[in-house]
Amino acid sequence: MANSKQIAAVMGPTLIVLSATEAINLHIWATNIAPVTYLNGTILFVAGLAIVRFHNVWMRGWPTIVTMAGWILLLAGLFRMFAPEAPQAGENIATYAMLGLLFAFGSILTLKAYSREK
Repeated sequence: MANSKQIAAVMGPTLIVLSATEAINLHIWATNIAPVTYLNGTILFVAGLAIVRFHNVWMRGWPTIVTMAGWILLLAGLFRMFAPEAPQAGENIATYAMLGLLFAFGSILTLKAYSREK
């Protein structure tokens, strides 16, 4: 549980900020150049891989959200690395739903990481 809280303490606020700023600046992906998209994918992939490697927990409870978020980051990074010239997430309901899900994951992780145990 201590490992889950340590990862959640970093990942939670990061997901909150990442999802909020991507929702605000979603239009930048329409005109972004491929090398920047590839670099973003590399960063997402490495972060997701590190989380999955050190925290591959599938159990009933909130620590599973850490693992799920790691897999989402890893897969999003792979997509951006393999297809940097492909149209990235556009301004549509599916994109905003995914960003909302990441924001919710980040909020739960932040609350769990910084709350006191009973």
